[in-house]
Amino acid sequence: MNKLLFAPVFLLAAGAALAQSSAAAQPDNQPASEPPAIKSFDPTAMDTSVDPCMDFYHYACGNWLKNNPIPSDQTRWVRSFSQLIERNRYLLWKELAEAAKDPKTPLQKQYGDFYAACMDTATIEKKGIGPIQPSWEEIAHLKSAREIPGLLAALENQGTPDGFFEFGVSQDEKDSSKQITVLYQGGISLPDRDYYLVDNKHYADIRTQYIAHVTKMFTLAGDTPEQAAREAAAVMEIETAMAKASTSRTELRNPENRYHIYTVASLDKLTPDFDWNVYFTRSGIGHFDTLNVGTPDFFKALNGMLESEPLDAWKSYLRWQVLHGQANSLPKAFFDENFDFFSRTLAGQQEPQPRWKQCTALTDDALGEAVGQDWVRQNFPPAAKESMDKLVAALEKALGDDIKTLPWMTDATRQAAEQKLAMIRNKIGYPEKWRDYSSVKVSRTDLIGNLHHSAVYQRDYNFAKLGKPVDEKEWHMTPPTVNAYYSQAFNDINFPAGILQPPFFDFKADPAVNCGGIGVVIGHEMTHGFDDQGSKFDGKGDLREWETPEDRKAFTERTECVAKEYDGFQVAPAHGDTPAQYLNGHLTLGENTADNGGLRIAYMALLDALADEGKSIDDKIGGFTEAQRYFISFAQVWCQNQTEQEARRRALIDPHSPGEWRVNGSVQNFDEFGKAFGCRQGQPMYPVNSCRVW
Repeated sequence: MNKLLFAPVFLLAAGAALAQSSAAAQPDNQPASEPPAIKSFDPTAMDTSVDPCMDFYHYACGNWLKNNPIPSDQTRWVRSFSQLIERNRYLLWKELAEAAKDPKTPLQKQYGDFYAACMDTATIEKKGIGPIQPSWEEIAHLKSAREIPGLLAALENQGTPDGFFEFGVSQDEKDSSKQITVLYQGGISLPDRDYYLVDNKHYADIRTQYIAHVTKMFTLAGDTPEQAAREAAAVMEIETAMAKASTSRTELRNPENRYHIYTVASLDKLTPDFDWNVYFTRSGIGHFDTLNVGTPDFFKALNGMLESEPLDAWKSYLRWQVLHGQANSLPKAFFDENFDFFSRTLAGQQEPQPRWKQCTALTDDALGEAVGQDWVRQNFPPAAKESMDKLVAALEKALGDDIKTLPWMTDATRQAAEQKLAMIRNKIGYPEKWRDYSSVKVSRTDLIGNLHHSAVYQRDYNFAKLGKPVDEKEWHMTPPTVNAYYSQAFNDINFPAGILQPPFFDFKADPAVNCGGIGVVIGHEMTHGFDDQGSKFDGKGDLREWETPEDRKAFTERTECVAKEYDGFQVAPAHGDTPAQYLNGHLTLGENTADNGGLRIAYMALLDALADEGKSIDDKIGGFTEAQRYFISFAQVWCQNQTEQEARRRALIDPHSPGEWRVNGSVQNFDEFGKAFGCRQGQPMYPVNSCRVW
């Protein structure tokens, strides 16, 4: 499901998926050993030969960067996230492997069988492409483009991916108490529309390699080379047209750009060649009269394509969507080719993850709240939850104090901001009520069937929300996930148990270390409620202007300062015909604003915590002041190595800056950093004129 259906704002790229995770045939069926716990504060990671006032990131992370090359099954390696993900995944694997061998409960039987089916590579090889043949046969029987709506519904009713667009139920962005149907653009297989449209050698080469990849995949599936080449050309033509019709990620950051209420009748007029009545009826969703068509220009262009593209081209496109969407669960030859292009070429990953990692991640994705129940009992004690509750309360107080003193805000807006802050809900660790997966059919010998059943369950779970009261306690992450998010529509912050572990959070650690780790994460998520997107939603989660015109102008001037600053940060160098890659300051604006705000707010909370203990920010532990320990702990969360391909890819699609700029970009905008390390004003990390929003 497209994340725009509920628009959460994550701490890291959604789901913290740092590398290709799939269901390929690999020999590594269990981990070699248990990954070690990660230190919350590690002086050995530092390179003290670097002047912190010139480049704090390399001062705090320099030795770690030198001593921690990217593992061959990863595309980036982040000191905190990657290592904690590996540890959590190992603990989850132990649970799944035991359930697959000797389940003690019906729940363990269900997720144990799912994991076992994924691990059964012999059966996957034996079945070949048989599991996708029924879908291909339905596509082959298509007699005209007018039948496409019914075919799409039929494929989705079976849990088969089909491309085209995103459809589901979400909260009404202007009335968050209502759940309405939403329709968004989709249909492309490359990571972003720019891969199809940017006119330089780098992207031209990728397009050439993509066509070759599609051709190879069709050939593996039984096409002649000539037929495969024709089909690949048709896929590229249709996907390029869809890319041209798509709204950019940056434009979609403005909520007004993705909110367009249509009646079903007016949608029919927008796309007269697509029979929405057939699609909606056959999909099984309940009755509705209006919906949010998030990207109407896309659907207007799609209608034209239905008229102009020949039927055989649409058949090729649909065959590709079915094949591509399930390639990672087909025999090894398909996975290897899919991996070679999408992971090796596009992201620089050298080899796939071991099988046990792939199947652990896949099971968590499909049955996360079933698996998570047992995981939480073993890995998230009540004392950790109680300590986290106290820390969140301290950060809320700090943000409230910050709002009271902001120089650019008038009293009317200040009062509205305080009201919104008071209404933020906090979700810590895991859901109060677990999802019921008992209706999901699972077989030990049918991986793709299990994935289809899971997809139908997730779709029906979503469709059932239409016209129902909003469940304010629902989660959009599984408990073992190493990530966090803020939801604009719910106006809540969410911290799964998976991230509430060292190095982010250690309820036995000193305040400076916890505030620099999980404290900044909490402040980051809270600030999302007041970033360039969040500031347009009120405390109820409704899209509504609550800043005065004067304050909105002042706010925009400050966010533009941040956007321009991050536009200048390079993530990949120029070489040959390939230009240098810089961040998109507007795409990353919300995350950068949250990083800057979180750093300031958590520092304020640290001052309060130290005052309560009768300590000073200048007191020393292990040769560093409390302030220095705070900033070093923050920086070491983001120590990161990544491939150049991944850096370029993420610059187009990821609203998060890479680790270097999450650190240096934030500290150079916070004067307390310069004071803590005795910097001279005018040095890079202590500029005379810095940006500040919150």
